[in-house]
Amino acid sequence: MQLRFETNLSADEYVNQKAWRYVTLSTCPLHPEGGCSLAKHGTYSRKLPPGTKVARWYCPEGCTTFSLLPDCLAARLPGSLIQIEIVLNQVQASPSQEAAAVNIRENIELAGALRWIRRRLFLVQASLAMLIELLNDLPEEFTPTLSCFQELLGLQFVLPALRECAHAHLGILPPPIGFGPYPKKKKIRFQQKTGTDPPQKCR
Repeated sequence: MQLRFETNLSADEYVNQKAWRYVTLSTCPLHPEGGCSLAKHGTYSRKLPPGTKVARWYCPEGCTTFSLLPDCLAARLPGSLIQIEIVLNQVQASPSQEAAAVNIRENIELAGALRWIRRRLFLVQASLAMLIELLNDLPEEFTPTLSCFQELLGLQFVLPALRECAHAHLGILPPPIGFGPYPKKKKIRFQQKTGTDPPQKCR
């Protein structure tokens, strides 16, 4: 089970400081009243950023492992939330998804680069759409786009901040922000050739 490690560290700072060594889990999420044998269970490694590790605990009674993911890292995707947001900002600023794919993933063929980009687009768009339903203090008829959330919060990068805002809902919110299941996706063929939709006006 993935849990949130609340921290202001960047991904590089998290790795350089080896912050996973100082993470604590004082109570078992399955047995908050105590009485179980919750114990540290080492770490697991992530490919990006290089050298990243995530602390784990294990509850024998619940047969469940818990890992504490820092706010800077994306859930179920490699790298950091800010790296994903940089990619999506590049896509937004590009004349087409194809043009963005060529510039962002030069080391793989176009079809693979498009799949890589569209997976991130789909997950983030699904997360933002769900956040509108979960957060009660958003303006009426708010548009679920990164640019609108950036404008609302006054931040250059909002994905880490949105994980904090939605901390009570991370169990149902999809990755890369939340720790819930992947949203269902209809099996449709991408026909768009001119890139993402033009930016919508924030309301």
